[in-house]
Amino acid sequence: MSQIGEYIKMALFNILSNKVRSFLTMLGIIIGISSVILIMSLGNGAKNTITKQLDGIGSGIVYLYTTDMNYDITIDDIKYIEENVDGVKASLFTMSANGDITTSKGDFKAALSGGDENMHLFENYVLLSKGKFFDHNDYEAGKLVCYISEEDAIRLYGTTDVIGMPIEVTTSGKILEYTIIGLTKLDSTNSLISYDYQNAPVNLKVPLTTFEYSLGLNIESSQYANLLLEKDADSKEVIAKAINILESRHNCKGKEYYQVQSFSDYLTTINKVIDMLTLFIALVAAISLFVGGVGVMNIMLVSVTERTREIGIRKALGAKTGSITLQFLSESAILTLIGGILGILCGFAGAYIISAIISSVNPTFAFTPAISAPVVILATVFSSVVGIFFGIYPARKAAKLSPIEALRSM
Repeated sequence: MSQIGEYIKMALFNILSNKVRSFLTMLGIIIGISSVILIMSLGNGAKNTITKQLDGIGSGIVYLYTTDMNYDITIDDIKYIEENVDGVKASLFTMSANGDITTSKGDFKAALSGGDENMHLFENYVLLSKGKFFDHNDYEAGKLVCYISEEDAIRLYGTTDVIGMPIEVTTSGKILEYTIIGLTKLDSTNSLISYDYQNAPVNLKVPLTTFEYSLGLNIESSQYANLLLEKDADSKEVIAKAINILESRHNCKGKEYYQVQSFSDYLTTINKVIDMLTLFIALVAAISLFVGGVGVMNIMLVSVTERTREIGIRKALGAKTGSITLQFLSESAILTLIGGILGILCGFAGAYIISAIISSVNPTFAFTPAISAPVVILATVFSSVVGIFFGIYPARKAAKLSPIEALRSM
């Protein structure tokens, strides 16, 4: 141990004796390590932010659909699942219709979305700003009521003071007069949610029963429906039970007519893509580590040439080949280790600076770099390994010098 300590002291002395050359040698390592740390930190930070916000949009929502129109999902099916499967918080049976609206502000296309009183629960990125959502009584009575967004209210009437105002919608050859009972707005805490209202249809959320009572449409069955799961629910178990119930009620066991998509599936895919992109860019940045390693080897070869006299004297005094090898390996390893530590610090600093710039340019997508301990440890170890790997050849060359030849070159 005392011998190793002596090697480390000698390595530090030689590094400090040539500060500029040592820094330039470490520069490739610093750039490589800092690039990897910076990219991984920014990538993980952005992924965490995106995951959190996307999870807030559709967390726990499961979409059931049928691949065969002869096996539609019915309202009774969904209500039975809601009442008999543990972990289901709410269900939603929806239908849609298109129409036209004319006000003093102009003509607009309309998109009517019909559902029951649970409808707003499946839009957790939307907040109620005025009025109320329609309730169970409105649904059961088939009342012509609706809620719309603040932006659509301004487009239609030039104001958000519209609670109680009527909206005439022409759809399926009929004119329906809905009364506005609520206004919504997007959740401002979620930067991933945005909507271009300018050319989009006006969205009206209405009781599904108005499609039946006022338009004479069949609302008993559809090709799709939604489930909202409890936070602690086992989604796989709930989905399996729901599919089993649908197949049993429609006598199509094993036919796989009923399929499921959940928001967590999309989230998993998005995370995989982000991880792959981050890893790919980090690997590209890591190429500079190879360049830095070649620089270390080059400088160590120069150092061997400059210290031929020292090596010759040490070998003449009985120094073993292994001792000379360890001396030069210690120097190259410490050189790259210091470069690695400086690279880690620079990477962290760069990540926070870039995230601060992004936050100032686009405050809605502010995020904090995610520092990963395994990445830091790996970068530190890797920097030392680079030094050892690229220091082996110079160290072996120094160790194999003949003491007679070395002394003769003095």
